[in-house]
Amino acid sequence: MVAASYKEDLAAEPASTAGAALDIEHVSHAFDLDGSVLSVLDQVSLNVKPGEFVALLGPSGCGKSTLLRLIAGLEPPSRGVLKEDGRAITGPHPSRVVVFQDPTLFPWRTVWNNVALGPEAQGNLKEQRSRVDDAINLVGLSQFAKAYPHQLSGGMAQRVALARALVNDPSILILDEPLGKLDSLTRLTMQSELVSLWRSKGFTAILVTHDVEEAVFLANRVVIFSDRPARIKADFQVDLPYPRHRGDPRLAELRRASLSHLGLDASW
Repeated sequence: MVAASYKEDLAAEPASTAGAALDIEHVSHAFDLDGSVLSVLDQVSLNVKPGEFVALLGPSGCGKSTLLRLIAGLEPPSRGVLKEDGRAITGPHPSRVVVFQDPTLFPWRTVWNNVALGPEAQGNLKEQRSRVDDAINLVGLSQFAKAYPHQLSGGMAQRVALARALVNDPSILILDEPLGKLDSLTRLTMQSELVSLWRSKGFTAILVTHDVEEAVFLANRVVIFSDRPARIKADFQVDLPYPRHRGDPRLAELRRASLSHLGLDASW
């Protein structure tokens, strides 16, 4: 059950922007596979404004998740540079937090202790206990703070993963298909809740998804990539206010345009 105040955020005005600018400048990347070079990104340039919600679409395996790893600082690009607020990204930083498709919760830790991992690792959990409580409350799980992961549904576990990310107060939230393994009804609910979190916190959001409808419903900007090695094929604004209605004809138009760029519009 989601707290009433949490759902009310859907209609609230966006918070003042707390997000960071992200600049991706002429980034290329390749992997060495037993002496064979596999190119996955080719001259990708993208400028994201503070507080934007950008969805990345493209064929499976084209390099979208690799780009997220570079943004997170988990590895350096083969060529080019990535910057957060004008500073080069050279490694991981608490200002950039990744939420993966799998919640990856520690089964022996309660919801509260899973969310507390960041402050605990930074050595300031004693001072940050209230922030852990606030993050759990924000995702509507206050009544489950003492529960263990095996006692949660898939959607609830993903909310814990979001709370664990948000407790660090990230400037950039990096979302790698975070709703991909949820059932369809839970996924629809979580989409609205993710928009609510973004609107209330004001962080910059970068989402990889294979769901075109999800991209145009959530994001205020959609970037479409080609087959590997990924290049940007299209970059457009979703010119609709929040909250959005799934039956809006404009969303249908944008979905069809996105599918066209992906070569999948023949059946729509």
